[in-house]
Amino acid sequence: MSYTSFERIKRALEHKEPDRIPFDIGGSVLTGMNKVCYSNLRDYLKMPHKDIDILDEMQQLARIDEDMNKRLKVDVRCVDPLPPDKIGLYKSPVIDGKYYKRVDEWGIEWKMPIKQGLYYDMVKGSLTDANSTTDIENFPWPDPIDEGRFKNMKEKADRYVYEDKKAYILGRQYAGIWETALWMSGYEKFFVDMAINEKYAHALMNKITELKMQYWERALEEVGENILIVSEADDLATQNSLLCSVDMYKRLVHPYHKQLFDFIKKKAKNKVYIFYHTCGACKPLIPYLIDEGVDILNPVQVNASDMDTKVLKREFGKDITFWGGGVDTQQVLPFGTPEQVREEVKKRIDDLAKDGGFVFAAVHNVQGDVPPENFMAMWETLQEYGKY
Repeated sequence: MSYTSFERIKRALEHKEPDRIPFDIGGSVLTGMNKVCYSNLRDYLKMPHKDIDILDEMQQLARIDEDMNKRLKVDVRCVDPLPPDKIGLYKSPVIDGKYYKRVDEWGIEWKMPIKQGLYYDMVKGSLTDANSTTDIENFPWPDPIDEGRFKNMKEKADRYVYEDKKAYILGRQYAGIWETALWMSGYEKFFVDMAINEKYAHALMNKITELKMQYWERALEEVGENILIVSEADDLATQNSLLCSVDMYKRLVHPYHKQLFDFIKKKAKNKVYIFYHTCGACKPLIPYLIDEGVDILNPVQVNASDMDTKVLKREFGKDITFWGGGVDTQQVLPFGTPEQVREEVKKRIDDLAKDGGFVFAAVHNVQGDVPPENFMAMWETLQEYGKY
């Protein structure tokens, strides 16, 4: 039996086997492709040259053109909010010595090397000197329901679902609750706040949660009944460990995730699946994510500590869908041979695909140093080996 892309994704999310494993590239700013790699891929496939539209400025991700979506049989599309009409603290990129410098709408400063820069790095938070709830109240917060964010949102969502028969991921207006607090404060400061200034840490995350609930209520109302997947994201772990103890996460972060995800599911006009992104060795927190209402874990960072795909599928595969983890993007995809890529893809399919609950994507975005030969080896193996 053959399925439409929407049906294929939905069936995978229901932990049932569709006709083939669904494939995502460019469905979110977490499953995309750097503009350099995208340009090289178009050349490799002898596709017409196009000016690359940037989907995400920070990560320099290319928007995947429709001809490429068709060529690669991509099952999912991206519906992200647009920039707000009122720019607030945002400052367009300027040249600062050897760097491009920009400030986002949360007042956070970012820089990218002019020469061979592939993405922006965060260099300065906007609440680095804040210590009180008064500081939080006086900050010029972005407007989560600025009308500019929602322009063409419903039009795109309706077209993807009703005309193209594709699923889409509805994107958030910024990073996750905890990650935003860390970025605004600076990691060291906010970790200290969590340890010795809990009142302030709670106040900041509560404020960010309130803004997110305002955004999601408006966005879910905008797209209506065709919604299937919404995206939220933090990074909870490093390559080898969690960013904080399980106890600290449970006490200080978990309640806000649960509040937000419960709110989203309550406000959605039909059943909606929470797509949650965290890199790293996050296994100890997966039970908490499931309790919070997370339905989809993105990605499985396969070479992080204790992230064995076979074990994760066995322990959590009935409760959560694994979206990503189809191929390692730290070593194999950029630096391996095409044959090594093929073997990696086969292993991840063997570990994760049984009984559905798996959407194939690389571990995070495909970076600029990935050879097109390796990307196509990944894709061709999925086509050959990813049939149920």
